[in-house]
Amino acid sequence: MHANMTEYLRINLDTEMWECRNCNNEIVSARDNYKRGLLVHDRPPHEIHQPLLDAEKYEYTFCPDPEYMAILEFYCPHCGTMIEVEYTVPGHAPVHDMEPDIDDLKKKVAAWGDVPERPEIPDIEIPRHVHQH
Repeated sequence: MHANMTEYLRINLDTEMWECRNCNNEIVSARDNYKRGLLVHDRPPHEIHQPLLDAEKYEYTFCPDPEYMAILEFYCPHCGTMIEVEYTVPGHAPVHDMEPDIDDLKKKVAAWGDVPERPEIPDIEIPRHVHQH
């Protein structure tokens, strides 16, 4: 039994392990923070948020200051898929953002049945309304 948790992360309820949905490899125990089993890249903020003003002329350029902000990217160690990005303060431990009740999740998934990995989604045309002003 599997429980999809994010676009690239699921829990294998039989083994109680976090798994990458892209490569199906196990990451770490589902009773632990999944980020402990991922590769981490501490990305310099200026690579993501380019300065809007000339740093030669201005002290503040609308680019985050790396002394006050860190961008942590978490990747699957098996296939390299980016699983999570976290904006935090430098030196702060990664946030434990998901702590599912594994025992309760097992009961619910057993009652619902496995959710298909790629469910069939009907191709339905959505009517659009354009307002002329």
